Amino acid sequence: MFDVIVFGKGPAGIQAALYVKRANLNVLIIAKDGGALAKTEKIANYYGVGTISGPTLLEAGVTQAKELGIEIIDGQVTGISMDLDENFIVDTDHARYHAKAVVIATGSPRTTVKIPGVKELEGKGVSYCAVCDAFFYRNKHVGVIGHGAYALHEAQELLPLVGKLTLFTHGLPPEVVFPPEIVVNTQKIEQITGTDGVEGVRLADGSTISVDGLFIALGSASSSDLALKIGAMVDGSKIVTDEKRHTNVPGLFAAGDCTVGTMQIAKAVSDGMTAGMEAIIYARAKK
Repeated sequence: MFDVIVFGKGPAGIQAALYVKRANLNVLIIAKDGGALAKTEKIANYYGVGTISGPTLLEAGVTQAKELGIEIIDGQVTGISMDLDENFIVDTDHARYHAKAVVIATGSPRTTVKIPGVKELEGKGVSYCAVCDAFFYRNKHVGVIGHGAYALHEAQELLPLVGKLTLFTHGLPPEVVFPPEIVVNTQKIEQITGTDGVEGVRLADGSTISVDGLFIALGSASSSDLALKIGAMVDGSKIVTDEKRHTNVPGLFAAGDCTVGTMQIAKAVSDGMTAGMEAIIYARAKK
């Protein structure tokens, strides 16, 4: 059991973890990559570093965390829930972890899949959260768009309830092994069909597979995907917090680009400090 688990190793995540560790609490960082910072060529508006590349600044933060003894795991968070004692259960593509508090600092979410019909049918059969909406598809045929660990996690949430499940990889090779009861279709998707609700998936060969609902799980779970799974409020693609970075779920905090506000490193660091300090208070109260 960790006191605090942080999702993300960018400025907000590292800053939160530094404060937690220095408070003599045990903290774990789970991160898949360096997010937007790893792709930033030049930064020239951050205090004290002059002009620096994103990867260099990212590595400096990671090194600082490791020197303090913070454990950083390379992994993809696929799910988050709570146990009966109101501690958090965090599922990744490799293992399960437990914590008293969680800080989501995974940056700005990935781009929505650009398939005709997806945007138009959001909330009308297109869903981004299996644990939220699986109940509505009892004994029905549903599809999942994805090809990796996140898609597998969503499929496993759906399997006990649905009648049939088809995985659409949208032309990408499966990255993980899917259970035999899942039908895997590797064709590119041309369009999601339907007017008042999802009716089918039209494929590159011109055929259409009828489905009653469709769950989007391409890539990895975004910050808002994870927030929705545990009942946290979101505003579009952003997690809603108060000024102290509390979400509406006790013990769940969010910081950085995944929250509303200016997407700047200075803000992310400030958010991380605030979220870290509030997570310390919460975790200590649960001891």
